[in-house]
Formats: sequence, C-alpha cells, structure tokens
Amino acid sequence: MSLTTLGLELPTDPRWVDIAAMRIGDILIDHAYCEQKAASSCISLIVHYPEKTQLVEVLTPIVAEEWGHFQRVLKELKKRDLSLGRQRKDEYVGQLMKLVRNKGDYEEALLDRLLICALIEARSCERFKILSENLSDKGLSKFYRELMVSEAGHYRTFLALAETYSSKETVRERWKQFLHVEAEIIKNLDPNALRIH
Repeated sequence: MSLTTLGLELPTDPRWVDIAAMRIGDILIDHAYCEQKAASSCISLIVHYPEKTQLVEVLTPIVAEEWGHFQRVLKELKKRDLSLGRQRKDEYVGQLMKLVRNKGDYEEALLDRLLICALIEARSCERFKILSENLSDKGLSKFYRELMVSEAGHYRTFLALAETYSSKETVRERWKQFLHVEAEIIKNLDPNALRIH
C-alpha cells in the first residue's frame, strides 16, 4: 500500500518508526485507543444518520471489526504484561475535526465526517505498513500487516460512502482540501511522539 494509493500528500517522518520500535508498548497503548475511537466514530455516524440505510448497513460490521482490533491490541499488551493506561489527547484527530462544517448543511457535515474517517484510516494504514516492514518482532510485524489491509479497506469504504451521499465532483474537491490540511497537520506534529498518528 503506497502513499500514492492512499492519496496522502506527506509521508511519515522516517524517524517515527525508530522511536516506535524502541517504545512499542506505548505505541500499542495508543493503538488500542485508536481502535476504540474508530468503533465509536462509526457508532456516532449511525446514531446521527439513522435514515441513511446504506451507511448503517456498511458501518455496522466495521464497528464489530474495529472492536475486534481493539481486543487484539489488548492481547498484544497482555503478552507484554502491559496495562491499557490513560488515554492521551489526540491532537491529530482534534485538528482534523475542526474541518467539519457543523453549522452548515446536515449533508455537508456528513461528507466532512466521512472524509475525516477516510483520512484517519489512510494514515493508520500507512503507519501500519511502516510497522509491518520494520519491526523485528515477526509476530507483531504480521499483526500490523493484517491490520494494514483492513484499514485500507475501511479507507475505500468511507470514500465510497461519501460518493453515495454527495456528487463525485464535490467529494473530489473537498477531499483535495482535506489532504492538503492533513499534510500540514502531519508536518507540524512531533515525530518523537509515541502515537499512531
């Protein structure tokens, strides 16, 4: 899964993986919360847009899948005798959420939320690929390879849902804006931070 395939404008700083490999426990704790929040985001979309039948049908199994990922990360933590620990403030997601047009049209807010979910999945996919290719722990490397494939599927699903409820032209235009902002956010985040994104 390449950066081009995912549409991301800026690759992860190469220093990130070295730090992540040295402090994999902290990365796993952060990852667990990311999976939990991914499930919660899908539930939130279903609750806010229950009349969108296709959205409900498509996101319901993703909720279960993301929660399954959360459970798998917990097992990896248990293997290392680590507890979940406290959730950190997610600066990356917090900045992305500022893009949502909450005061505007109901449909615009839906589009923005779907595109943010797609972006988060794309960046997670990119990071999981990096981890899968660079970790010396073969079991964990395989684990991240499997999750990378799953996140790539979710990324495509969110973009497809966006095109279900907005025109392709509107989605494409807004997506370009989001990609540019996401690159700026990534550029300004601390690469030494022990987080998935």
